[in-house]
Amino acid sequence: MKSDQELQVIVQQGKEPNPTVEEEKNQTGVSHSNTYKRWLLVSVYTLFVISGQSVATILGRLYYDNGGNSKWLATVVQLVGFPVLLPYYLFSIKTHTSTHRDDGKPASPRNRVLVYIALGVLVGGDCYLYSIGLLYLPVSTFSLICASQLAFNAFFSYFLNSQKLTPIILNSLLLLTISSTLLAFNNEESNFRKVTRGQYITSFICTIGASAGYGLSLSLQQLAFSKVLKRQTFSEVMDLIIYVSLVASCVSVVGLFASGEWETLSSEMDSYKLGKVSYVMNLVWTAVTWQVFNIGSTWLIFEISSLFSNAIGVLGLPVVPVLAVIIFHDKMNGLKVISMILAIWGFMSYVYQHYLDDKNLKKSLGMPTTGSSDSPEAKGSSGQKIRTPAS
Repeated sequence: MKSDQELQVIVQQGKEPNPTVEEEKNQTGVSHSNTYKRWLLVSVYTLFVISGQSVATILGRLYYDNGGNSKWLATVVQLVGFPVLLPYYLFSIKTHTSTHRDDGKPASPRNRVLVYIALGVLVGGDCYLYSIGLLYLPVSTFSLICASQLAFNAFFSYFLNSQKLTPIILNSLLLLTISSTLLAFNNEESNFRKVTRGQYITSFICTIGASAGYGLSLSLQQLAFSKVLKRQTFSEVMDLIIYVSLVASCVSVVGLFASGEWETLSSEMDSYKLGKVSYVMNLVWTAVTWQVFNIGSTWLIFEISSLFSNAIGVLGLPVVPVLAVIIFHDKMNGLKVISMILAIWGFMSYVYQHYLDDKNLKKSLGMPTTGSSDSPEAKGSSGQKIRTPAS
């Protein structure tokens, strides 16, 4: 069956829908070329997500291990780098002029501002919980617990976005829950600071809370697009990310000054083990790498789906424990290995459900299940946008 793109070309040229063999070869060649280009871009932005997240997490651990103690400053640098997205926004908007979904007139400025403020406050608080979690937990343990964000995303999407909890999804939730729960019994100390049982539990709870907050924010973003914003163009997605980051940055800066931690920053920089220059560079590159992650995540959300973007983020989490063993000499004990295996298994279950949704969508549209072609958007059991890789 010919794709919509091929039929449109035929109609525009005023020809009968019976192209010659040569025309079919040319169009097939163009389709294959577009497919290769798209998968190359998917690979590049996947690398952005995994590398940005991994490096930023390692730098955050490096900040704490060498004398940094400000939880609010660690929160600020996760957020204030969002102006880096502006050149990407301006550069990319010309190639994303089409509307992927438009369910009516745009939201009123009042409703739009309320969405930005609500999500911004949630994201700011979520980043603060992540900062507390990373303070006392070994970075390998921290990253494995963060894998639970996929389970929380599915849980909240069930209530907010009518996600169907298939047996495969339930299997994924169970595995990710067990993976994180196992680490509650792992009282491993950091190689750089003495951690009490109470501090370990506090960081563990905060990391679980941060993962829940992240999953909730993704579900609320999806709900905002479907119920309030009504449109999901590239500019709409970028506006949401930039303005939410602006609000979250303001929340974190207010927290920094309200807590009084800003008064200790000068002495903290002077006593930083690696020196003042390293202190500043650590903060700068932490901010930049989080935005590299955001760029990759944004592209994957818009061009494929928020489920795929979140799954890639979870896929990158096992990279951090490996780097932590090399850089910080974290211990990879049996409990962590089992937790990592369960997390990867849960992730693969989630992705497999995405694959089945995509396959069923193509069948319902009468499209081949191998290769790629343009298709409308639809919702699968994930309750989130599904688009074929060539769409």
